[in-house]
Amino acid sequence: MSSIKMVLVTMVAAITLASPRPDSPPVYGAPPSYKQLGMPYDFAYAVKDDYTSNDFAHDENSDGSLTSGSYRVVLPDGRTQRVTFTADHHNGYRAQVAYDGQASYPAPASYI
Repeated sequence: MSSIKMVLVTMVAAITLASPRPDSPPVYGAPPSYKQLGMPYDFAYAVKDDYTSNDFAHDENSDGSLTSGSYRVVLPDGRTQRVTFTADHHNGYRAQVAYDGQASYPAPASYI
């Protein structure tokens, strides 16, 4: 009789430890597969602030399988860097980088 009680106590303990805690997040199923198509989207933003010299922009769109877009930023040396890109699951991220303008550097400050 004591071995049956021991088996029952062990089974109750195993069930209690295996059940989810009340404060654990809900489980909705398996995470999405890497090969699943994404959601289509489209966005863009731009900032041009003469006071702080911030000047940059980004636009991007996707049909769910191919993502493409571009971004630009004015660099500290005065040039504008422009990047045009595409990305998908077959070819990865492919970018074309170009620079507009000439780099210019201020004269060093005198500390005498």
